[in-house]
Amino acid sequence: MDFTYLITPFLTWLVVGPIKFLINSARQRRWAFNLVGNGGFPSNHSSVVTSMATLIALREGMGHPAFGVAVTLAFIVMIDANSLRQHVGRQAAAINRLALDVKGHHILRERMGHTLVEICGGIATGIGMGFLVYHLFVV
Repeated sequence: MDFTYLITPFLTWLVVGPIKFLINSARQRRWAFNLVGNGGFPSNHSSVVTSMATLIALREGMGHPAFGVAVTLAFIVMIDANSLRQHVGRQAAAINRLALDVKGHHILRERMGHTLVEICGGIATGIGMGFLVYHLFVV
């Protein structure tokens, strides 16, 4: 049984997480445990879907229907990461400002979405991971 299609996104997720943590820590000049989660460079979501699309392109070819589905999914994920989740973050910031004096208010996380640079970093990382998995496990 071939588990390459299952291993690729999981391995990408495992590799990108620590990279993002180290980059955030270097920017903050301290261990950035509070920034673990959504947002940051590179985009973990973009990396995962791009690694899968890359692997499908390398194994099945760009003309295969699965590649079309993978690219469609990747676009949906990236558009969501850039637009919808950034709007959610802006709303969280507004709610936090309005509820400053409200007793019992839990501060909402404001950093939710990704910038285009973070998404492009995720795309590059995902392509790299797709190629790496292909050459290590398939060829």
